[in-house]
Amino acid sequence: MSQPEDPRAPTPSPSGRLAAGKQDASGPPPGPLRLIELSPQNLYDKCQALARNLWWSWHPEVTNLFRELDPVRFRQLDHNPIALLAEFTPERLEARAAELVLYSRINQAYRRLKEYLAAENTWSDVHAGVLGSKPVVYFSAEFGIHESVPIYSGGLGVLSGDHIKSASGLGIPLVAVGLFYKQGYFKQQLDIDGYQHEEYLQSRVEALPLEPAIGTDGQQVQVAIDTRSGQIRAKVWKMAVGRVSLYLLDSDVDGNTPEDRELTSRLYGGDTRVRIRQELVLGVGGVRAIRALGIVPGVYHLNEGHSVFATLEAVRGRMDRDGFSFDDAVREVARQTVFTTHTPVPAGHDRFDSGQIEEHLGPMRDALGISHDHLMGLGRVDPSNHGEPFCMTVLGLKLSRRANAVSALHGHVSRKMWKDLWGWRVEEEVPIGHITNGVHVPSWLSWQMLQLYDRIFPANWFRRMGEPDVWQKIHECDPGELWETHYALKNLLLQFVRRRLARQCKRRGESDEAVEAARSVLDPNVLTIGFARRFATYKRADLVLGDLDKLSKLICDADRPIQVIFAGKAHPADDPGKGLIRKIANLRHDPRLAGRIVFVEDYDINVCRHLIQGVDVWLNNPRRPLEASGTSGQKVVLNGGLNCSIPDGWWAEAFDGRNGFAIGRGEIHANPEITDARDSAALYDVLQNEVIPLFYERDADGLPQTWIKMMKNSISSLAWRFSSHRMVMDYARSCYVPAAGGLSCDMHSR
Repeated sequence: MSQPEDPRAPTPSPSGRLAAGKQDASGPPPGPLRLIELSPQNLYDKCQALARNLWWSWHPEVTNLFRELDPVRFRQLDHNPIALLAEFTPERLEARAAELVLYSRINQAYRRLKEYLAAENTWSDVHAGVLGSKPVVYFSAEFGIHESVPIYSGGLGVLSGDHIKSASGLGIPLVAVGLFYKQGYFKQQLDIDGYQHEEYLQSRVEALPLEPAIGTDGQQVQVAIDTRSGQIRAKVWKMAVGRVSLYLLDSDVDGNTPEDRELTSRLYGGDTRVRIRQELVLGVGGVRAIRALGIVPGVYHLNEGHSVFATLEAVRGRMDRDGFSFDDAVREVARQTVFTTHTPVPAGHDRFDSGQIEEHLGPMRDALGISHDHLMGLGRVDPSNHGEPFCMTVLGLKLSRRANAVSALHGHVSRKMWKDLWGWRVEEEVPIGHITNGVHVPSWLSWQMLQLYDRIFPANWFRRMGEPDVWQKIHECDPGELWETHYALKNLLLQFVRRRLARQCKRRGESDEAVEAARSVLDPNVLTIGFARRFATYKRADLVLGDLDKLSKLICDADRPIQVIFAGKAHPADDPGKGLIRKIANLRHDPRLAGRIVFVEDYDINVCRHLIQGVDVWLNNPRRPLEASGTSGQKVVLNGGLNCSIPDGWWAEAFDGRNGFAIGRGEIHANPEITDARDSAALYDVLQNEVIPLFYERDADGLPQTWIKMMKNSISSLAWRFSSHRMVMDYARSCYVPAAGGLSCDMHSR
């Protein structure tokens, strides 16, 4: 049985300009060992084919091929191979490939891609065969696949990206739907006073792995959505993510008003009017785009509430195509729909007033044959409460039969939050289950750790990465080898941070002395703590700053010092979040902390990758229970770092006392200020009495043996549990197959 792909680098042919073995689809049929001469155009075409499928982004040996062509430009271009290849002619590429002896590696990578795309007998073929004729359509407002494709802002987008990568690896018939943001999310810069400034840059379509999505009529798909104030049009792009096609709607088309041409240009920008229009394009426009492509969904998976208008368009389609009544069509669509909620606070759910709903969904309501009150009632907890706004999450819960939160604790929070929707049930029986988030192992595992695992894990371990027994082999790893690998990754992180800090100083016009000082901050021998995420106030980025005198003693300790790396963005409209960034960034002016607390600007997937692969400890201290899941700490696990976290989200079900550190016992006070004070004290306590002593406890060889044992416990107990392959398999078994096959599912159906 075929399993998820193995991204390990193949052994290259000894001949630089020759490729051996089984040929790609454009060459002669497989046969005995033969040598191939690649023409300049053939070589260039193969590199283009590799660059235009984001499969390369989780195969480091392919990424390295592009990097080796021109390391400096590749970094300057945000590791974008399409933009890099645009600077080469076929002849220049051939000369560079010959110089670097890349021919066989390029040919081999191309062949692996072709074989991957044509693979049969995948995990899905065996375990989810019903989806072969009933594909999943996965909607999300953002997708974080790679830093070179800036259509994401943070955790939700990276989760969506990891989800479709794992669906690709498992062979699940899934297509994804999102929006194309030409300006993406903002670039972050801090001024000399630490204030965050936002800059939006225009993406060039020709530098992205996009192509027009072609419909059944042979033309690029365009959709139109009627509103009371006019029609919104959108064209559709297609992006290849392994075996998954990602379709992105773009409102920058002729016929739209200037306002609507800019509608999809920015992610999470604008007011509620912009938001509802974006969500109309995503949901209603997304279903119409899928229909124009000739795709007949077996399952609709709505990732968060942004896309739930899709259910109304699906209902309208069933009424129009099959002659169903509204109620019967709702029943059929709800049976096919999976809804995932990520937001544990009421204020985080999109709500729109009656006028906005009538303006934007009035024509849809006419087509559905229902009254305005009926439509509003679908988005209200209490349909008879005319003062209650329309909530996207309520619509998602009402028009789906399988709903889930994203961790066990978040499931409890969600059932409590929405229990009034099922007033006849006790809270424990509210039909919202949970599937805990996971991360895409090939995307976040460092090359160095991959090589280490290859030496000690069973052959083809990557095909069995969801099996606990595979990861237990880490206990057989030599402690010195594991520590040396981690130390090398830590040095790479510190080099990266120093380069970024020096660049920040230069941009702000600071002195040459300040630039040079930035190039020498941080010490690889010092306990290094990382904190990087969205700067929302509930995540409490400043919790460790609760007692600066105490913190400065920890940082300046002559024998056991610590250092902290911060990164993250605040939403442009979040002034308190921006205030936290300013507070932390300006600590560089405190002589007690200078050089040991740093803030890295413009947090993105690239910055995240460096941090999670190199830190000793990943700090996470949200105000419980407001972290729905969190996945950054799961990425740290893969690379040998340890988590120090409030027992919230995924850590509440992951921490066992031997695989990391817990801040407090998960208790919360009715007064949030008291909770914060308690948690701050608990954080200092765990740092002083557990984390720091354990890190600096060394044997005669200078190895922190107990710390290394905890690293091994973390990897062996967590890596297999919190992968997106496990997550997507859970969705397939518990949600997709029942939804497509009409079966019941105790945890999610109702």
